[in-house]
Amino acid sequence: MARSAPPSVPPPPGPASTSRGSLSLHGAYLRSPLGLLRLGQLVMGAAFWVTVAAHKYEGAAHFALFAAVLVWLLTLALFGLSLLGRWALVPWLGSRWLLTNLVHDLALGVGLYAAATGIMGYKAERKSYCNLPGYSQHCLYSAYLSASVCGGIAACLYLFSGLYCLSRRCRDQRDIV
Repeated sequence: MARSAPPSVPPPPGPASTSRGSLSLHGAYLRSPLGLLRLGQLVMGAAFWVTVAAHKYEGAAHFALFAAVLVWLLTLALFGLSLLGRWALVPWLGSRWLLTNLVHDLALGVGLYAAATGIMGYKAERKSYCNLPGYSQHCLYSAYLSASVCGGIAACLYLFSGLYCLSRRCRDQRDIV
């Protein structure tokens, strides 16, 4: 007895614009307050972790570097997906993109950068003796202080973007722009 072929099931539809030629920048996002804050976060975050990584670091500075790089990479991913308008491709989070940005900014961005800034500020205070005139040994005070300032500015930028997302959410707006 011959078997009949099973009915063909069409593949699930993909995103509407996944072809290579259809990638374009979401200009409204780039000009929005959130887009500008994201650029500032990326610049200050990179300044923080490059400053720490370029100098000798030990102890709790390892956590500060880990936290800064983690938040920076997640921010880069959020910025890239938002700039390309592709957040719908992220499972479960894409439909809640404003909430995703809000949680990222307030929980991860502010929390981890505040901790990293505190660590680097403490380490700068511990090295403040070498900032005296006539001290001839290698001094990490300025590197730790620079990282602490960059981390503090980054934490403030995350706070501002989190408050921006929160204000949009409170006004029943569901989009980031």
